Amino acid sequence: MRIYMVGGAVRDALLGLPLNDRDWVVVGADPQQMLDAGYLPVGRDFPVFLHPETREEYALARTERKTARGYHGFSVHAEPGVTLEEDLARRDLTINAMARGEDGVLVDPFGGQGDLSARVLRHVTDAFREDPVRILRLARFAARFHDFSIAPGTLALMREMVAEGEVDALVAERVWQELARGLMEPRPSRMFEVLRGCGALARLLPEVDRLWGVPQRAEYHPEVDTGVHLMMVLDMAARLAAPLTVRFACLVHDLGKGTTAPELLPRHLGHEERSARLARALCERLRVPGDCREIGDVVAREHGNIHRSGEFGAAALVRLLERCDALRKPQRFEEILLACECDARGRLGLQDSAYPQRPRLRAALAAAQGVATPAIAQAAQAQGLKGPAVGQRVHEARVAAVAALPGLSGGSNSAP
Repeated sequence: MRIYMVGGAVRDALLGLPLNDRDWVVVGADPQQMLDAGYLPVGRDFPVFLHPETREEYALARTERKTARGYHGFSVHAEPGVTLEEDLARRDLTINAMARGEDGVLVDPFGGQGDLSARVLRHVTDAFREDPVRILRLARFAARFHDFSIAPGTLALMREMVAEGEVDALVAERVWQELARGLMEPRPSRMFEVLRGCGALARLLPEVDRLWGVPQRAEYHPEVDTGVHLMMVLDMAARLAAPLTVRFACLVHDLGKGTTAPELLPRHLGHEERSARLARALCERLRVPGDCREIGDVVAREHGNIHRSGEFGAAALVRLLERCDALRKPQRFEEILLACECDARGRLGLQDSAYPQRPRLRAALAAAQGVATPAIAQAAQAQGLKGPAVGQRVHEARVAAVAALPGLSGGSNSAP
């Protein structure tokens, strides 16, 4: 039995990055030997075991053979005769196909260390084409190692896979898993640029893909192109260390601009509702988690009003807070405001601009939350008011509290 550290841990050690997770491959052993040594079995599709003390994963060396389209279309062969090189050959990228033995010696049969030095993402063997998830994984690694280029042969192979329909066989849960990981990388825009470059974006996220080439008014968007703007917004979200919910909201906030009638361009009247509708369909298709869905929906519908909220009077501000459900979910509203700030600053030449709407709406929310709602409701009920009439009294008290804020002068109350 010989044990090797493999994959990302070896890569990150060579790059001088911290090691968060370590994976191990065991060569020359069978499942019974692992059990006899105290390892705990956890793998369903192939033999994976947990170390009895560290609880790190140890997998028996294995080979894979393509049997059908998609992520699950594989048969796995794991037995003591499988060599380390055979196991490494089934991996996606050369930088992930290295191993280090217990003696510290690096095993690098496919030139991964050279590709790390050259900053290149390159597939290991033609077996890359057998798993369409690898397209998503490569795009995610491009977002993490954003100064790496993609080997021309690898990009050509990805395009062939898309043309052959391999991407169409991906299951929704795996697409979302890789998309979510990529959104959380340091340069999310690179993931979408790679997917777009090989044609996969049009198959997986057509609502996003169609944004490129759609113009916006230059006085508001100096970058003009909607797709370029979206990439700037996503990278701003990474710069501001936004959570996944915010980054997803940034991704879907302008989807409606891709469906604006050509004769209306570069204006996009009513794109917010179209964006929300398209975002809901995307969420259903990819089975996006509820917290991302909720914030994505509110940001798509209300980002225009939040941007314009500096012009609003107290009544319009309170209506905006109520539509965003900010009084019941203030933490979620904080994330909504962050997504809107990313949108505002994700524009050419405006990356370092202030976003005064955020502190102003925070102050308005704090004032509205300070209203003694139970006492007002009780007094209204004592006067014989019920239901909506009681709610109207509470609403009026919140408007009065917001109107009393220092510095809140003027503003229109005719806003939505």
